[in-house]
Amino acid sequence: MDKHDLLPIGDVAARSGVSVPTVRFDEERGLIHSERNAGNHRRYGRHTLRRIAVIRAGQRFGLSLAEIGEALATLPTDHPPTKRDWTRMSARWHDTLTARIEAMIEVRDGLTGCIGCGCLSVTTCPIYNPGDELSAEGAGAQRWPEDARGE
Repeated sequence: MDKHDLLPIGDVAARSGVSVPTVRFDEERGLIHSERNAGNHRRYGRHTLRRIAVIRAGQRFGLSLAEIGEALATLPTDHPPTKRDWTRMSARWHDTLTARIEAMIEVRDGLTGCIGCGCLSVTTCPIYNPGDELSAEGAGAQRWPEDARGE
């Protein structure tokens, strides 16, 4: 890669619309990659800006950093991805995003019947608790993340 195509971390942050710590975080997670110059400063290829855009878009769509990282791992790190690379990468998300969209449509369309208590154990909730299966586990929000309940 030509050293003139390398950008300092501040330029990458400014041009991508994220903070410098976010750029570092993404690099620590292996989502983006840098080279070091003689002064040990990070330098990023210009194509890193597109990788950051994909990371932010994936997060906006509700994808985890692990899911985003798996997809980005299929792209080259030392040169800009081709259109074929991007197509192959985005295909990995198609089924996941389609399933989430369908679930969100079900939630949206079923909100008028929601009693709004948050317990999600009513028998009429076909999305979260079909057949009131969670009632056997007791009252309250049974689908609360385990770590948030202190378990």
